[in-house]
Amino acid sequence: MTSPESIALIRSLSAVRQFADRPIPRQARDDIFEVVRWSGNASNRQQFEVLWVEDRDLLQRLAGTEGYAKHLAGAAAGAVIATWMERDELNAFDEGRIAERIMLAAHAHGISSCIGWLRGRGGEEAKQLLGLPADRTVRTTISLGFAAEGARRGRRRRPTGEVIRIAGRS
Repeated sequence: MTSPESIALIRSLSAVRQFADRPIPRQARDDIFEVVRWSGNASNRQQFEVLWVEDRDLLQRLAGTEGYAKHLAGAAAGAVIATWMERDELNAFDEGRIAERIMLAAHAHGISSCIGWLRGRGGEEAKQLLGLPADRTVRTTISLGFAAEGARRGRRRRPTGEVIRIAGRS
């Protein structure tokens, strides 16, 4: 079932990197958890775990790891995706699917978010901070919280005809 409201919700998702000092309500958090639980993944093996972080000190320490996740420092919560499949391309694919679903579930509650990427030693540092075993891959994070005043910027997008092309037509 498609509705204009559903499409508008999906289309309006945008990255926000500055957050107000306001906690995420328990119902919103529980809904996000349920969406994660039902997220599609490679062969339905669920070889992933999402670590939910609300501890301010831990969020700041994760933000200090190498990569593009500095916005975790000001977030009300952070989600860190850990995977352990043998084929790294499946890890990356599942991470993207889970991250987008977390962001959409949060957005449905009016909660803003931004995806982050740990690189270099960032993933190893995050695994240590979170007490994860060596066989886990950690690189994708999501910062979550209510947008700070003025945090939303104008959205620039190329016209549809420049980003979508119907293949096979002359």
